[in-house]
Amino acid sequence: MEPLLSAAAMWLDAVGIGPWARGSALVYPVANTLHLLGLVMLVGGIGVVDLRVVGLWRTLPIAALSRALTPIAIGGLFVVAASGTILFAADGDALAGSQTFARKLVVIALALVNAAAFRLLWRAKVDNWRGSAPVAARAMAALSLALWLTVGGLGRWIAYS
Repeated sequence: MEPLLSAAAMWLDAVGIGPWARGSALVYPVANTLHLLGLVMLVGGIGVVDLRVVGLWRTLPIAALSRALTPIAIGGLFVVAASGTILFAADGDALAGSQTFARKLVVIALALVNAAAFRLLWRAKVDNWRGSAPVAARAMAALSLALWLTVGGLGRWIAYS
């Protein structure tokens, strides 16, 4: 994965994003703050839906909760992706060699595949769930929560690896 990440860092430098991100005292802290905000939106939104699917708050309709919070989570995903690109551009060479960063990207990919599979398998059926979701849906929701929390944890660990 390191060659691919090194190539991405070089491309971000070539198009000017890397130098811009490194050349300003304000860009990195603003991008870092936005990254945290996006993560809160993502995990806060989808995490509440995941917890409901797992079995908490059984009186709340899953479909309505999902319709209300999934757009917030998706918005958070876009904020995290944009701000993460800037953060990577600012320190791409070091991050390209970081095993922790590589693990974070793999876990993000797994979380996105799990989310897509959940939508594909369960989207049409959520309206019919009363009280509790099927065991497979609950397992996927628990996995989602674990994966997104792992992404956040790995993001924090990058600074210490």
